[in-house]
Amino acid sequence: MSLNPISRQVSRQLREIGLTLALAESCTGGLLADTITAIPGSSAYFIGGVVAYHPQVKVDLLQVDSHLLDEPGVVSAAVAEAMAAGARRLFQADLGLGITGVAGPGGGSPRTPVGRVFIAVARGGGGECQQFDFSGSRAEIKRYSVRAALKMLGGVLGAG
Repeated sequence: MSLNPISRQVSRQLREIGLTLALAESCTGGLLADTITAIPGSSAYFIGGVVAYHPQVKVDLLQVDSHLLDEPGVVSAAVAEAMAAGARRLFQADLGLGITGVAGPGGGSPRTPVGRVFIAVARGGGGECQQFDFSGSRAEIKRYSVRAALKMLGGVLGAG
């Protein structure tokens, strides 16, 4: 599975529109930032990112409300949205993108099974969040998550 065409499309969109991007990743462990920065010229729009793997990093650095970690939980739409907003605020970017999920093979539960991922995009005046349920190996779930995040970001950019 090649991410290059999707990455290039999002890169082109960000440059044409003139928006900046910041990331807050958890289950992807920096793979999204690596994918974005693999495109030459990404410094024109990519400000920075945080790999907020431990819940306390989400609270301390991204200002995610600690109550959200308990209910609805670390892997939830609310936390993904808060991470996206936190990255946007921290890096003073036009767009923030947050990803939280369970890449596996362990760590899943009936409430949050392995492969459950939430991706959120924050922008001035709102944002959006989607839930995904992927299957496969840990590496595959991470790649699928990055691909879904790029597609989602491309959709947001295409919508203006």
